[in-house]
Amino acid sequence: MASDRWLYAWGLGSVALGAASLLVPLYFVTIGGNTLLLGVLAGVAAAAGAPGALAFGRLADRTGRRRSLVLVALGLAAAALVLVSVTENVVVVILGNGVLWFAAGAVAPVLTLLVTVDAVERDWPGRFATLNRYQGWGWAGGLVLGLAWTTALSGPLGPKDAQQTLLWVCAVVAAVAAVLVARWLPPDAKAVDGSRASRLARALARTRRLPVRSATFPMGPGRIYWLTRSFKPRTVFGRLTPSLSLYFVAIVAVFAGFGVFWGPLPSYLSGTLRYDSATIFALYLVSSLGSALFYGGAGRLTERYDATGVQAAGLLSRAILHPAVALVGGLVPVASLALPTNGLLFAGMGVAWALVAVTAVSIVTRLAPPAIRGEALGLYTALSGLASGAGSILGGVLGDYGFTLTFGVAGGFVFLGTVIVAFLWWQTPTTTLESTLSVD
Repeated sequence: MASDRWLYAWGLGSVALGAASLLVPLYFVTIGGNTLLLGVLAGVAAAAGAPGALAFGRLADRTGRRRSLVLVALGLAAAALVLVSVTENVVVVILGNGVLWFAAGAVAPVLTLLVTVDAVERDWPGRFATLNRYQGWGWAGGLVLGLAWTTALSGPLGPKDAQQTLLWVCAVVAAVAAVLVARWLPPDAKAVDGSRASRLARALARTRRLPVRSATFPMGPGRIYWLTRSFKPRTVFGRLTPSLSLYFVAIVAVFAGFGVFWGPLPSYLSGTLRYDSATIFALYLVSSLGSALFYGGAGRLTERYDATGVQAAGLLSRAILHPAVALVGGLVPVASLALPTNGLLFAGMGVAWALVAVTAVSIVTRLAPPAIRGEALGLYTALSGLASGAGSILGGVLGDYGFTLTFGVAGGFVFLGTVIVAFLWWQTPTTTLESTLSVD
């Protein structure tokens, strides 16, 4: 459809974000960023998206200036990438990366609004899936770009120069995406009325398809704005059931564990294992593709079996796989087999993430009282982001004491969450996906 041309522009912007998601941490390590500060880098990035989503979501909601806000977000992203590329000051890189992910979070609720323009309400879930598909494969394309670029240029230019030039390319890609958005986006409409915004929140609450993401950024921050648009803390917290509260405790533990693992991981791969940038991009790509290719299978499993049990299986897999990454070097006797083994572990983590991501909406929806289902999903997204950010910082601290300890702690946090989810599974009768996603 001609009206969907702007989605190609956003897919191009997602290429820049996908490449930068790993490129900036690798560049940070190359210029001398230590493991502790790498954890801070990841923690700031994980926490920056939510404020951006809340700020830009409210502006888009009240003013209707969606085209301008998307352009501002892409401009901020391009400027942040340029800033990172021209400095070797680790503090400036941390701040620049924070601005980048503030912009990425800021644009998310605006895109959610744009994708429903001229679409009837019954088609909104399909439109969300279309948006997720464009940005998801754009993200994966960014990892492919990183793999190809660093493979071709790390030898002739050296790792740092190859990374810097790729940062410039990502900045140009983001700028080109902004130009195309300016040409192809539909004209700004009026501010969103309250009833339509509420219907958007309900439609998002019914949508279980999630974008193809790296495991570091589990759910789009755009949900936070729409699902907590009418958030009333006293009402929401007063209606949390014991089971839902316990599940949120599990979520905090699980995503803290994810942060402990993924935050300092680039330092382990490049420093301890001495993998080059292309190899690290390839491992992350394998993980992302593992998730992307298994989302459909995870959905079918969730329809056939209880979502809580399916999630417990995915979490248990991750609780085992995280520390296993640190043990590969010692347990695999032939050095040439260590990389393929790590590839299998990363693919397994991607598949396990698909199980976790697809089941999360179903579980929260089932455990939450009907009146606060949307707010509960927004709270889930906020808690997972904050826990991931805190875990990343903790991972950076622990990394100075050894990565076997760090990844073991990561697995321990995830295992704790697994035990809680398994307990909820044991408590809860089997429920089909269709019944869990019904909205009163």
